[in-house]
Amino acid sequence: MKKQKSITDILLPLGVFALIAVLWFVITGTEVVPGFLLPSPTKVAIAFVKDIPTIMGHTGYTIAESVIGMGISIVIAFFAAVIMDKFACIKKAFYPLLVVTQTIPAIAIAPILVLWFGFGIAPKVILIVIVCFFPVAVGFLDGFASVDADEIKLLCSMGANNIQIFRHLKLPRSLPHFFAGFKVSSSYCIVSAVISEWLGGTNGLGVYLNRVRSSYDYDKMFAVIILVSVLSLMVMAVISVLEKKLMPYRDK
Repeated sequence: MKKQKSITDILLPLGVFALIAVLWFVITGTEVVPGFLLPSPTKVAIAFVKDIPTIMGHTGYTIAESVIGMGISIVIAFFAAVIMDKFACIKKAFYPLLVVTQTIPAIAIAPILVLWFGFGIAPKVILIVIVCFFPVAVGFLDGFASVDADEIKLLCSMGANNIQIFRHLKLPRSLPHFFAGFKVSSSYCIVSAVISEWLGGTNGLGVYLNRVRSSYDYDKMFAVIILVSVLSLMVMAVISVLEKKLMPYRDK
């Protein structure tokens, strides 16, 4: 029998968001923080609606970058994990390098990528791949490593070859770990794209943020910040649905 979400599971997060909204209204309404530093939710909503065609145009560009970068990072992470799982010497040699890529701040490497690859989509996609690759690769590696040696021996005794062992044992066993890493990466991909656009680009939410910041339109800035958060939550929701479709047995 499938697990059903209780009303509490839905109401609790909604209550937290409602509380934040109320506090925001109170702070701006009582002018605890000056309006030019923290615009009210009403002003932010009006700014978003008035400039929605422009914002949506930039949003489409940012989403496209994120989807392409995330897709490439998953493909590279999968094949890298398969190779490192198969050859222990390669894992020992290159795993520390993967860790090093995560120690470099995105805001530091983005201008270098723009300098090398220009102001087009290439540096944005590369940055997303660098940021999102590691959690997915580690997820696959942990999943492959979680397979019991006795299970492999059992399949070998039944005449299974390496491809069949991978398909019927290692790959299914790696899916929960993959989705754990996928969710972590997805929370980074939109933000990484915006950071890269902010530091150099012609389109995207980062470029839009930079322009409205220069003109001191902080209500529009807050509108885009909220939009980026909503987009990240939507990506997480899509991944959760995909996870349930590929692993329906986890809800039983």
